[in-house]
This record gives sequence, structure tokens and C-alpha cells, in this order.
Amino acid sequence: MRGKTHECKHFRAGVASNTCHSTRTGVKPYTCKYCKKCFIRSSTCKKHERTHSGVKPYTCQYCKKCFNQSPDCKKHERTHTGVKPCTCKYCKKCFSQSSQCKEHERTHTGEKPYTCQYCKKCFSRLGNCKEHERTHTGVKPYTCQYCKKCFSRLGTCKKHERTHTGVKPYTCKYCKKCFSQSSNCKKHEGTHSGVKPYSCKYCKKCFSQSSHCTTHERIHTGVKPYPCQYCEKCFNQSSTCKKHERIHTGVKPYPCKYCKKCFNESSTCKKHERTHSGVKPYSCKYCKKCFSQSSNCKKHERTHTGVKPYTCKYCEKCFSQLSTYKRHEEKHAMVNSLEHNKHGQYLKRRNQEPSTTHGGKKSSLTEENSSQIESLTCWICQEECSSMACLIQHYNDHMR
Repeated sequence: MRGKTHECKHFRAGVASNTCHSTRTGVKPYTCKYCKKCFIRSSTCKKHERTHSGVKPYTCQYCKKCFNQSPDCKKHERTHTGVKPCTCKYCKKCFSQSSQCKEHERTHTGEKPYTCQYCKKCFSRLGNCKEHERTHTGVKPYTCQYCKKCFSRLGTCKKHERTHTGVKPYTCKYCKKCFSQSSNCKKHEGTHSGVKPYSCKYCKKCFSQSSHCTTHERIHTGVKPYPCQYCEKCFNQSSTCKKHERIHTGVKPYPCKYCKKCFNESSTCKKHERTHSGVKPYSCKYCKKCFSQSSNCKKHERTHTGVKPYTCKYCEKCFSQLSTYKRHEEKHAMVNSLEHNKHGQYLKRRNQEPSTTHGGKKSSLTEENSSQIESLTCWICQEECSSMACLIQHYNDHMR
């Protein structure tokens, strides 16, 4: 019995017969007049040709922005109207684009339909899969229009170009401060909201950023994953390691925009630039006095609060400034050195050296007396003291 003959339904309807049978046979009868690429459908070929000609026949009715495809124009118009016709079938969240909705639904299903052709790693988004494959191929198709540096990701290229243009399109919704990157803006907004969702698993201290929490945990673990390529010294932060390596290389990549003096740290350069501009962005919260450096502002605020966070480990005296605290401890160290080292050596030498007797009485040598006078001289002001107790009291007077 002969098999049943199947007739294309489009032939019966008389609709799009050429397209239907082209998809069956693989024939691509429509050729781009610019690059000779072939297509099955005439409409697809025309859309492609617009990428060469630059023609954008579809205009947004709200802002007059133009597009080369009708679906792209409609998607854009939804950003004005707020219409979100696509609904997630799992959580009912709404989206303006079907593709966004499908990607979101995969967060529920765990589906990852896109597989890397090199290592078989799977992804839920096609764009992420293609970006990953470039880590294997090394292809960097996106070029900075200002310095011709190449990037494997379009987003990274755009971020880089903002370093040339200075554009900061992301604005903090609390204080209107602007940022060149969305991630930095979100991190900044966390300082206003006070939300700290990341908790250290060792001491339960909370952080607003995941990276800060990870860096903090290395204090507990002692892990230092970033080795200096010049001296093998290790660091727990990548940025700290890079700063250290500049000590070896002498590289100073941050030039002052006023006098062209160069610095090896961005923060140091910004501080220096304020000496030219006179900008004082840090304001005392008690008297509104302004400062060019955050550290100076904090020091000043302690004159209002009376806080003295630095405690001497020798006498437990407290100080409001780190520099004063360090000078104080250095004086203690000098006294300890004098008492335990120099005077100890002197007393040991005095006990070991022979003495002369005259009339049955013990008398010290002239050299010994000279050594004793020298050992009771203040190292700071060269004043001579009559005894060890007087010398120690004299050093205490210096420390007041």
C-alpha cells in the first residue's frame, strides 16, 4: 500500500508557499545587497539591510527616538507607558518584554538551555553563554571609540568609555549624587538605607556589600590570596596588592589635573587636587566647619565629643589623635630602653669592675664615676640627673 501524500497547508491556503518550502529545503533566495548574506524570508533580509544603511523607519511616539525594527520600537514605548503585558506564570511578576519574562521564569525552573561549546558549562541566558565563550576564544569584539582598547563585553566597554567622557548616568535617589556605574550607585544607596544584608560567618558583623564581608572574613581566616609578583608578599585585598606593586614598579598612574604631578593612589591624587581647587567636602556635623580631608574632619569632631579612642599600652592614658598617641608611646619605649638596657648594662658593669680600697674603705674608680654621670643624662634634653629615680621622673615630666 502506497504511503499517504502530505500536502503543505500553506499551499492549500495559498499563503507564503515560498517561505514554507524554503524552510523545508534550506533554500535562501533573498540576498543582502551589501554583504551578500542570504535569508529565507524577504522581511528578514530587509531588516538586515537596515544594519548597513542605518535606516530607522520606526519612531517612538513619545520621544521621537528611531528604531530599525518595529518590535524594538514597541518595546521602547513601554518604557514610557509602563505597560508590562508579560506575566511570570510562577510568581505573577510582570515584564514589559517577553524575553525578560522567559529569562525570569528560568530562575524558578532552574533551566539552563545554553551550553558553552568549549567546556559544556550551562547558562540560563544566551548573552551570558556567549560572553563566557569569549573567555575561551579571547575574542574582544567591542572597541572603545576614544582609545581603541578592546573588551569582550559591551557593558564593560561602555563603562570604560565613561572614564573618557565623565558621564555619570546613575543618580542616588536619596542625595542625587551621580555615578558612572549602576553597581556603585546601588552600593552608595545602601549607606543611606542602612541595610546590611551580608553577615560575617565568624563574628556576625554585618556589611552592606558582599565584597566587604568577604574581605572582612579573611581577617578571621588569615587568607591572603593576592601575592605580589615582585616580592612574594601576600595581601587579603586585590587593590592593596596592586598599590604595593607600584612601590616596585614606580608607576604613578594618577596625574593631578591642575599641575600634572603624579600619584600612585587615586585617593592621594584627589586629596592633592583639593589643595588647588580649595574644595572642602567634609563638614563637621556639630559646627559645620569644613575640611578637605575626611581624617581631619573626624579629628575635629572629637573636640566636640571628647572621644579619645587611642589608649597607651603602658599607662592606659587616652588620646584623641593617633599622632599624639604614638609620640607618647615612643617616650615610654625610650624610658624602658634606658631602664632595662643602658642602666642594666651599667649596673652589671659596675658590679663586675674591681674597686680600689684606701684605708680599708671601698672607693669607685674615676672612670666608673664618669660612666655613671653619662648614664644619668636625659636622651631628650641632655640634662644630667643625680639618680636613677630622678632620671625616670624627669622622663615622666617630658611625657606630660
